[in-house]
Amino acid sequence: MKTFDLIVIGSGAGLNVAAGAAEQGLKVAIVEEGPLGGTCLNRGCIPSKIVIHAAEVAEMIHRAAEFGLSASINKVNFKQVTDRANHTVDGDSHAIEKNIRADKTPALFKGRGKFVGKYILEVNGEKIKGKKILIAAGARPLIPPIPGLDKVPYMTSTEALRQTVLPKSMIIIGGGYIAVELGFFYAELGTKITILQRNTALVPREDKEVANLITNLWKKKYTVLTNVEVVKVEKQGREIAVTVKAGNSTKEITAEKLLVATGVKPNSDTLQLDKTGVKVNDKGFISVNKFMETNVKNIWALGDIAGVYLFRHSANLEAEYVLDNVLGTKKAVDYYPMPHAVFTSPQIAGVGLTEQEAQEQKKKYVVGKAYYKDTGKGFALGEKDGFVKFIVDTKSKEILGCHIIGPEASVLLHEICVAMKAGKSKALDLLRETVHVHPSLNEVVQRAALDVPV
Repeated sequence: MKTFDLIVIGSGAGLNVAAGAAEQGLKVAIVEEGPLGGTCLNRGCIPSKIVIHAAEVAEMIHRAAEFGLSASINKVNFKQVTDRANHTVDGDSHAIEKNIRADKTPALFKGRGKFVGKYILEVNGEKIKGKKILIAAGARPLIPPIPGLDKVPYMTSTEALRQTVLPKSMIIIGGGYIAVELGFFYAELGTKITILQRNTALVPREDKEVANLITNLWKKKYTVLTNVEVVKVEKQGREIAVTVKAGNSTKEITAEKLLVATGVKPNSDTLQLDKTGVKVNDKGFISVNKFMETNVKNIWALGDIAGVYLFRHSANLEAEYVLDNVLGTKKAVDYYPMPHAVFTSPQIAGVGLTEQEAQEQKKKYVVGKAYYKDTGKGFALGEKDGFVKFIVDTKSKEILGCHIIGPEASVLLHEICVAMKAGKSKALDLLRETVHVHPSLNEVVQRAALDVPV
């Protein structure tokens, strides 16, 4: 049985730890069942953003008349749109594997790994032992127990990014980040979408004003049903029928395709963790402390399977700290501030507490808000609804949270993150006092900061 200084399960952000440890002279093994690069590269962030850009281009063409231009889309080569994404990520994944196999360090074990002892894994019938182990095996789409769902063809985000024919109609079960990103992509390229959301609003984890705005805007453009429960799913000829319940009434909706986007499930249940004693929480995420350590000595976990945050950038951050910890320099992960973005239309970005979270935590806060349309660049873009919203501690002036909905929200947010990282009590003043280019979208950030009444 081969023994390694470190075994890393998963080749997403875990690959960062494996490569770093190998560079420091450790004997390292990577265990990976699927294509190398993890969820983000193969079926998440990268391919989704490539195809979504096609939707962004289409949206601008659809809005051309607002700016005095006559333009229309004559044809959508949908296969070219998705091939552009998938050829890119497949090439990158193959290149990663080729390089690892050529260097022979870290050693690659291609297959599903399962624990057969506390520090022993079995891959394709071969047992390997690790003095230290990192579990970075990610998560997969969560499939809800809807009657009839197992008897009809449906897509998750994985399959939705690999389609080569644009469907005429699609039902999307779910209203979170994945649902609104893929919904936007398909809708702008010509698919008639119907969103089925059990919550009162889309993206309900966002600040309530952001969630309410995107919900109202989407209800004007697409078919969005909120506060509904999916009762059953069945095949009807060439279409799929979904029965939903709202209050005491039921309704049947049919479409060519069905997309299930109801969250993710950690892959902890595929690893036989009971052989190690590693604990998971009630949702199956591996329990870790501030050092990303599990309850078992010399076993760490990071990324989606640990569930602290479900972002690739948070997993990359965790990987930096885990590498230090594996090498003997123990450091607690400093997440502050942890931003996120939703690449839909309108684009959404946020950092820190939402207003509802500030209320739940009984924070004493004030709000500052500014609209894109009140800036020169925002007016030029024809942005009517977007805004930047600050939530600030009344006494300390610390920025508790900031939420943006509108063009380039993901870009604008970084100015706030840099200010927050520079100093909790100084961040607001930095944003207020820094000279901003005129006319630029960033002026809306400064104006929202100036609107905070402290």
